[in-house]
Amino acid sequence: MALNRKIRGPLVTVAGGLALALALSSCGLDEASSGAEGSEGGTLTIYTARDKGLAEAVVADFEAANPEYAGKVEILTLGAQEALERIRAEKANPQGDIWWGGTGQQMKQAAGDDVLAPAPDAVVDAVPEDLRDPAGLWVGEMQLAEVIFYNHDMLTAEQAPKDWDDLIAPEMADQIAIRDVEASGTMRSIYSAMIDRKYDEAGSPEVGYDWLRQLDANTKVYAANPTDLYLRVTRQEAAASAWNLQDVMLQIDNQNAPYTPVVPESGAPMLVDGVAKIKNGPSSDAADAFLEFLLSEDTQKELSETYYQIPSIAMTEQPAWLAELNLVEMKVDWERIGENETEWIGYWAENIKGKG
Repeated sequence: MALNRKIRGPLVTVAGGLALALALSSCGLDEASSGAEGSEGGTLTIYTARDKGLAEAVVADFEAANPEYAGKVEILTLGAQEALERIRAEKANPQGDIWWGGTGQQMKQAAGDDVLAPAPDAVVDAVPEDLRDPAGLWVGEMQLAEVIFYNHDMLTAEQAPKDWDDLIAPEMADQIAIRDVEASGTMRSIYSAMIDRKYDEAGSPEVGYDWLRQLDANTKVYAANPTDLYLRVTRQEAAASAWNLQDVMLQIDNQNAPYTPVVPESGAPMLVDGVAKIKNGPSSDAADAFLEFLLSEDTQKELSETYYQIPSIAMTEQPAWLAELNLVEMKVDWERIGENETEWIGYWAENIKGKG
């Protein structure tokens, strides 16, 4: 299996320390499903927050491997939080079949809302227990490193932020663009991680809120979506931002973006990015076939080599770029974040955003 849109480019060196140990203990899927019974003629609808080119390439190869679904897959690109809210709103009459691209916290919320259905056993068994729902209602497809990136036409390596606290330094005033937080699973996770890392200092989120107030004071603009964020940094409206490593690398390769990613010295939150089958979706069998295809080792190998993806399933060997990349993982209490994210982000939106 070969993805239709190959991406190749120079490896960007990122700051880091200890190598990240990927605890991938389960075996991968041997073969993609060849299709489904009883769902011919229906449309497989995928709600996704993943990169558009990546999603289209995977779907094209899925259709090639499963010709009974050729031309019958619809992709709807949404922010991860937007996808969650849409699935909740459609609970009585589901319109989607697959939710592809959401944080572990968001996936847990959806499982608690009873809007997800178990993935096929082979898919669940391929993913380590700590990267999936115990009942298989969602599985982690990959891990995302949350990092800082900057426009190297605006800042030198010496001037650029090297750690999270550098983002709130006085010299970064009006130099930062942030993707609007509420609709973005990536940004909700980054902001929640910033609160969580300060939580134990006071036994409350207040120290983290103070840090976010200082970040808001340095933030020049909140971008409406990822494309808006990339344009603003590329056009030098702002010099730096926080985002996930995979998408930054894709912008460098696809758009020749003048970006340099930086793994913060104190560590990068490692976010589990999941995929799930929507309960009572119109094309259940097709959804199972897609999940088996997506989580197969062949597909994940191509995604890791071509799209800078850190897979959740066990791989025969790591891609060269990952083996060479030193990552420091920030210790984050994802359970605490899962319990408090909605409250924390709501407080930020009401009391901090735009008030600095």
